[in-house]
Amino acid sequence: MKLSKVKKALLGTTIAGTIAVATSYGTYSWFTSETSAKGEVTNALLQLNNGEDINESIVAVENFAPSQLVFGDWLTIDNTGTIDTFLHAKLNQSLDKDLSLDTYKVGYIALKYKVKPTEEVLKASQIKLKELFEGTTNDVTKSLASGEPIEIAEGVEIITGLLNSAELRSAAGSEKEVLLGDGAETGNGNKFWNLKTNEYIDLSFGVKLDETATNDYQGVTYTANLSVTAKQKDEGALYKND
Repeated sequence: MKLSKVKKALLGTTIAGTIAVATSYGTYSWFTSETSAKGEVTNALLQLNNGEDINESIVAVENFAPSQLVFGDWLTIDNTGTIDTFLHAKLNQSLDKDLSLDTYKVGYIALKYKVKPTEEVLKASQIKLKELFEGTTNDVTKSLASGEPIEIAEGVEIITGLLNSAELRSAAGSEKEVLLGDGAETGNGNKFWNLKTNEYIDLSFGVKLDETATNDYQGVTYTANLSVTAKQKDEGALYKND
């Protein structure tokens, strides 16, 4: 009898072990599959000239006299960001004496490009501006009438204008703010002032003191400040301080 009980006990243990082993292997026998996803957003960079001011001068000359014409440095505006932009460019002018600014004839020429123009192209464009001061009609003058820039070399667009012409004249006085252009769709001359990534605009100003300047202008200082702001092209975007 004792032996029989031992066999039964061993038999029960064996069955239980078999069930346990079968159950253990079963937990690893199901088919499985797995997938995952992730995402990130990197914001655009809207930036002109790497966020730095232009070092070159709008115009700088001493002992300026009536009938003389002086050109300033080439001022480069570079879209160093990662998105296309609309530009808003304006020039603030002032005299340190309460006299009319209209005695100063101020003009500008602007080139837009991706590859820097040659010195010959730059010189030719400055000649066109000089011709405007002298009242000469040229292809640039015609482009002003149509409101469209023209191409003076492969990949180089040009616009130019006189800031004391009838359409740009502001109230006479010793201070004046003139809009050069606004790239927004509702702005002025919007096509040229659309600046894509890796595009440049070079600006050069010319200033002439009219022959009619009286002795009141002796020793007077003319000051100019250029302000260029950019905004993204999406609908509803605003310029800084709008």
